Amino acid sequence: MRRGIVVIPTYNEAENLPLIVPEVLAQDDRLEVLVVDDDSPDGTGKIAEDLVDSTGRVHVLHRQGKEGLGPAYRAGLSRALDLGADVIFQMDADFSHPPGTIGTMLSDLEDFDVVQGSRYLKGITVVNWPIERILISYFGNAYAKRVTGLPLTDTTSGFRCIRRSLLERIPLDRIRSNGYAFQIEMNYHFMKQGARVKEIPFFFLDRTRGLSKLTPRIGLEALWMVWWLRVADVLGRI
Repeated sequence: MRRGIVVIPTYNEAENLPLIVPEVLAQDDRLEVLVVDDDSPDGTGKIAEDLVDSTGRVHVLHRQGKEGLGPAYRAGLSRALDLGADVIFQMDADFSHPPGTIGTMLSDLEDFDVVQGSRYLKGITVVNWPIERILISYFGNAYAKRVTGLPLTDTTSGFRCIRRSLLERIPLDRIRSNGYAFQIEMNYHFMKQGARVKEIPFFFLDRTRGLSKLTPRIGLEALWMVWWLRVADVLGRI
């Protein structure tokens, strides 16, 4: 890897951002961070700009208003390509995705096109979630896998690294999802491209600072999106 960029979407992550960014940068000197902030009212965008000045390895993409996780990632992944990254990471700002796993992902990427963390590869490795949320996520992933045919244990994982050569073949402008269904769509496109994907286990720790962005609407989007992917694929629109 010559240059890796870690895309971190943010909305009201003023508590987490100044903590997570130094930990990410400490994993490898070749890493940079791209913060994609949706005009957070708590000042997250200003904190990101301060990190640009203090680290020299942070970029910020300011977006107007909160449009959702999917649009933020589409914009961030496109910008990472424009910045010349040959490895692009996706991860959350709230420490649910452990920075210490980045080194393992980079090592495994030498033989794969995508390496992504899974909460369900070795049992259920989720910490501090209520049992009902674990069950919804676990069986929701099983449902998505069954409908789409994705050979993954965690179809909605947002913790991954991707080779540039693969990401350049993904039509980001045609990704429709706003919420966590974005991850399913991306995985479906990876599968259609014949990508070599490896899952690795990690411990998903629920946030201890800030508020969750998960809503019932996001869950419902994932339910219908898997069927849209199947239909669109049959019609040749993927």
